[in-house]
Amino acid sequence: MALEHYWVVMDARPITGIAENASGLTYHSDRNTLFSVINRPPQVIELTLDGQLLRSLPVDGVDDLEGITHIEGNDFFLADERSQQLVHVRINDGQTRIITHGRPRLTLAVDAPGNLGFEGVSWDHRANRLFVVKEKRPLRLLELKGLKEILQGGRLDLDIREWNFSQAWPFLIRDLSSVSYHEDSGMMFLLSHESHLVLGLDPNRNPATLLTLRRGWHGLTKDVPQAEGIAIAPDRSIFIISEPNLMYKFAPP
Repeated sequence: MALEHYWVVMDARPITGIAENASGLTYHSDRNTLFSVINRPPQVIELTLDGQLLRSLPVDGVDDLEGITHIEGNDFFLADERSQQLVHVRINDGQTRIITHGRPRLTLAVDAPGNLGFEGVSWDHRANRLFVVKEKRPLRLLELKGLKEILQGGRLDLDIREWNFSQAWPFLIRDLSSVSYHEDSGMMFLLSHESHLVLGLDPNRNPATLLTLRRGWHGLTKDVPQAEGIAIAPDRSIFIISEPNLMYKFAPP
């Protein structure tokens, strides 16, 4: 996936019904829709691929939602930044509220708590891995294996590893606001709102391609103000959500 050749086909479309604080993005293959989160007040929203709001579900029992990823069926993981928690939830058809009390959750308090915690999550459907990014101070990319087996009542065999940043990464990205793993290509896509770019890593974890989120690049009429979520559709289109409530779509050539 050579991001240099992508072109914007939906440029800063406001999401009607959402005023601010849109963050995180994931593609739901069964529904062919996108899910995102609002951190204040905590909500999960479902969107069409052209950025139309389908529903909004208040979320009880979380403090600062920043990330969401679809696992399978109605199962999702939510990332709560301040508590550094990953919360497993189910979102059914017709559901109007998400209650996280009593739901399985994992706390990864690897750094001091605060507003520089977990910003994005992405599920690898083929290898059943969960990727988690921490915003900065320091930048972190964690890989977790064994969560699906635990949720299904299997054995406790949880493996947590950190991807080490190559020397080239810090010169390219100043923060991590979201992540999306693409199974077909084996590439990892890291979103940075401070650096205004998407960085693609090849299967060997080396920087391989860039999507620049500034005016004049890829057909953008203005800078993407604060990119907070990224998702990839089966046709390799890239969706980005930006605070306060803007949707973008970039299409491959």
